[in-house]
Amino acid sequence: MSGRPRGPERRPSVGRPRARGASLLDPRSAAGQVFLVQVVIVVLLVAAAVAAMVLQTANNALQQGRRESVVAAQSFANAPGTAEALRSPDPTAVLQPKAEAVRKRAGIDFVVVTDTKGIRYTYPYPSEIGKKFVGTIGPALKGKTVVEQAGGPPLPAGRGTAVQAVVPVTDAHGTVVGLVSAGITVRNVAALWLPMLPIILASGAVALGLAVAGTTLVSRRLRRQTHGLAPAELAQLYEHHEAVLHAVREGVLIIDADGYLVLANDEATRLLGLPPDVGRRPVRELGLPESITLLLTTPKAVTDEVYLAGDRLLAVNKRLTYPRGDHGGSVVTLRDTTELAAVSGRAEVARERLKLLYEAGLGIGTTLDVGRTAQELADVTAPQFADLVTVDLLDAVLRGWEPTAEGWRHLRRAAIGGERRTVPVYPVGELITFSRRTPQMRTLQERRVMLEPDLRQAHGWRAQDPERARKALECGFRSLLAVPLRARNVLLGVVNFYRTADSPPFEPEDLSFAEELAARAALAIDNARRFTREHAMAVTLQRSLLPRGQPDQDALEVAWRYLPAEAGVGGDWFDVIPLPGARVALVMGDVVGHGLHAAATMGRLRTAVHNFSTLDLPVDEVLGNLDDLVVRMDSEDDAGDAVNGHEGEGVTGATCLYAVYDPVAGTCTMARAGHPEPVVVDPDGTVTCPGVPASAPLGLGGYPFETAELRLPEGSQLVLYTDGLVENRDQDIDVGMDRLRQTLAGYGGRAPEETCRAVIDALKPSHASDDIALLAARTRMIPSSRVAEWEVPSDPALVPSIRARCRETLLGWGLEDAAFATELILSELLTNAIRYGSPPVRVRLLYGRCLICEVSDGSGTSPRLRRAATTDEGGRGLFLVAQFAQRWGTRYTTHGKVIWAEQVLHDGASAAADQPPVDFLLDQFDDLDM
Repeated sequence: MSGRPRGPERRPSVGRPRARGASLLDPRSAAGQVFLVQVVIVVLLVAAAVAAMVLQTANNALQQGRRESVVAAQSFANAPGTAEALRSPDPTAVLQPKAEAVRKRAGIDFVVVTDTKGIRYTYPYPSEIGKKFVGTIGPALKGKTVVEQAGGPPLPAGRGTAVQAVVPVTDAHGTVVGLVSAGITVRNVAALWLPMLPIILASGAVALGLAVAGTTLVSRRLRRQTHGLAPAELAQLYEHHEAVLHAVREGVLIIDADGYLVLANDEATRLLGLPPDVGRRPVRELGLPESITLLLTTPKAVTDEVYLAGDRLLAVNKRLTYPRGDHGGSVVTLRDTTELAAVSGRAEVARERLKLLYEAGLGIGTTLDVGRTAQELADVTAPQFADLVTVDLLDAVLRGWEPTAEGWRHLRRAAIGGERRTVPVYPVGELITFSRRTPQMRTLQERRVMLEPDLRQAHGWRAQDPERARKALECGFRSLLAVPLRARNVLLGVVNFYRTADSPPFEPEDLSFAEELAARAALAIDNARRFTREHAMAVTLQRSLLPRGQPDQDALEVAWRYLPAEAGVGGDWFDVIPLPGARVALVMGDVVGHGLHAAATMGRLRTAVHNFSTLDLPVDEVLGNLDDLVVRMDSEDDAGDAVNGHEGEGVTGATCLYAVYDPVAGTCTMARAGHPEPVVVDPDGTVTCPGVPASAPLGLGGYPFETAELRLPEGSQLVLYTDGLVENRDQDIDVGMDRLRQTLAGYGGRAPEETCRAVIDALKPSHASDDIALLAARTRMIPSSRVAEWEVPSDPALVPSIRARCRETLLGWGLEDAAFATELILSELLTNAIRYGSPPVRVRLLYGRCLICEVSDGSGTSPRLRRAATTDEGGRGLFLVAQFAQRWGTRYTTHGKVIWAEQVLHDGASAAADQPPVDFLLDQFDDLDM
């Protein structure tokens, strides 16, 4: 400001003088930065001069070496007797002394004479004579001179840059009879440029001294003009000055001793109605009230005096700028007291709305039900914000689907809130078709709040349903706010806030608050919608993946139960899979987690188990392949989420128990990967745990799976389950296992359905936090009277006798109609086993729901079905087997393989009886158009 003294007593307290040497060497100061730049420039100039001088000296030395090598080589090549010496019987004996003499006399490093193939005749070191010349000789053989830099064997000169010239030696007829190469090693050239170095360094020192002197002068002048403040401190003072003047809610005026207005901030300009370009004008020319003008122009100090300025009451404070100095001037602050009441009222309204927003945050979204969340929105906002609140949602939102713009015209009333619920509005659950002129449709189309301050003038609202509108106006409805419910930029519906004549109408400032309420509610509604969709999808997926009925099989009587957790479906699954040879596989698995991901993972694992069972692998190999699959699934999930920049949802935990029961031998082979051990109930009611070895859960990779083989008497029950049955938050797994054994004890004769019912009734928790899967299987045995087995010597001539025994067996079982097809199948399989397999060869017939024919041998080679040509004598056997059998295949054992074929029986007759004749099938098989 004008009149400010410059003496040291007025220096601002925010800064302090810096030491001269410190400021010059401090890289954070302006002087230090300028000095640093100048030092860098001087150093770069000195370095550039030295580098240029070194390069120039080295280049001159190299050029001198090139000239000397060319002169020496050409002189020796053209010397009398050189060409004749090259044609002599021993060129080296003639030329080596001459070359060494020339080398020493001319002061070069080598003179090498070679033939036209580059073989040396001379060299300073005789050991190198006769070796290949190192250099380019092609142009020299054509009569040209070659000058190059090349390396080669050691030279007397030692290290350096070797420059050599290669010139041709011609005879009298101009024919090149040899080559001469002379070279010189350009060594250290420092002696040429070192005498100039002191001059360059002295020049750099002088420049550096001038830079120090100039920087010191500039630094002193800056300190005098800034009172010792650093640039950062000056910038900070300016920023503080601007922030205080333009952000403070009080008017600030600065008047100098001459009565000129030096400064007026934004608030003072607003309160006094000053023009924008008010700076440096006399106060009396500003058009202010006389009382305020007099106050500003007199040197009197004022404290909290009230002055009238237009329609405002201003509280004024005035202080002299320099009360103890010779310079005048004053600072005036203004505060508007007329707005205090209005501000207090707005603060109360804001407090009430903040409280309502807090209540909305607590009361909306307490459940994941769409309808309940909509009702919570209506209950929280009525009557605090509106007298009546209705929530209309798209029908797709209530169903959990993704909303689309096509459904905007069809909204369903989801909730009504307020004391006036008896007014004539659409009831909850009714589907409403809004016209395009209604505020509801307009707010959806334009994606903004629609305010109808007077419903009597809202023609679009009245045209929607004139009769309901008339009754609503008679009930006192006066104003409406229609707010879109939008989440993730997707419209879910609309919320309608109504006020009656007893309440003040909605105003424009209510719009932002209504939008905030709707935004919070929309997020909760969308979360509920997405949960509904995911839950429905997971339930649908899991119902489609779990078994829907019991497969046809003779080995086990099965019953099961599946109970999902309260939080939603999970990854528990079970299966009963018929296998060849009347065997049955039992599977029980568990994927950690709940929801769609767990259900989808369960489906993938269940499908994989089916595929592995189809291959008829041993139980430990099935779990091993399943473990490899889980590892690959984890790797795929991790790789996909790494590309997308988020954490993967891999199979964080999966367990499985796989068991195969053979009703012929009465044995059950099983293995478990991290799964709870099964329970066996003997026919007498004794409950035991078979002691199946525990192996690592699926997905760890590299760990073997141990198997156990049990002998189960007929009528025994095998109970499989997941950990949700015996373990929860309130019960340890050991306690749950004891309760399970107690429930199963003493009831060996009951059916599996009764076993499942009793176990669920006894162990089902009141609040299930995990899925529960339970499978009870009672064993059956195929009677020995329905099993026929023969060992066959490896002689094709014995096949007819085995076929005859097969016919006798089938006649004894009453399967005369299946005899022909079975004999044909047995004959083909047995012939193949004897011809292409290895002993021992065995035949087994099993009579149950279907007729099974098995032929085993000691070979691991599997037959395959192929098309035989018309001229082929064989190749049609397996084709006939495939036509007469319902299913056929191969399974491998530890001692070879078993080829099996199943025939479905209908009242003792084979379904193959309805097949076409054999001759017809063979004719069709040979038909190339088939």
